[in-house]
Amino acid sequence: QVQPVESGGGLVQAGGSLRLSCTVSGRTFSTYMAWFRQAPGKEREFVGRLTWSGGSPYYADSVKGRVTISGDNAKNTVYLQMNNLKPEDTAVYYCVSGTPTSTYWGQGTQVTVSS
Repeated sequence: QVQPVESGGGLVQAGGSLRLSCTVSGRTFSTYMAWFRQAPGKEREFVGRLTWSGGSPYYADSVKGRVTISGDNAKNTVYLQMNNLKPEDTAVYYCVSGTPTSTYWGQGTQVTVSS
């Protein structure tokens, strides 16, 4: 069974950095990996996406310039480097492994940014 597992969340002060990781277990033929987040009381929000076939990652305007997505296809692992974090970045961050017909979601990792 395909299962993304996130790690690296935690508590950080505003202006700080965090690096989230997501490793996908199971037999997967994912064509892309993506990150979403959900803040308390808000809808789930797209953060960014990496396509394994190449091309530049795509980011939401709310995080563009502050986050970088990278990945290692051989390890089925994707990373989300977040810099200059703001309190409004506080959320549960989810990793998604996707194919043209299926999406697999991780359980999420909590990121809390204190002011």
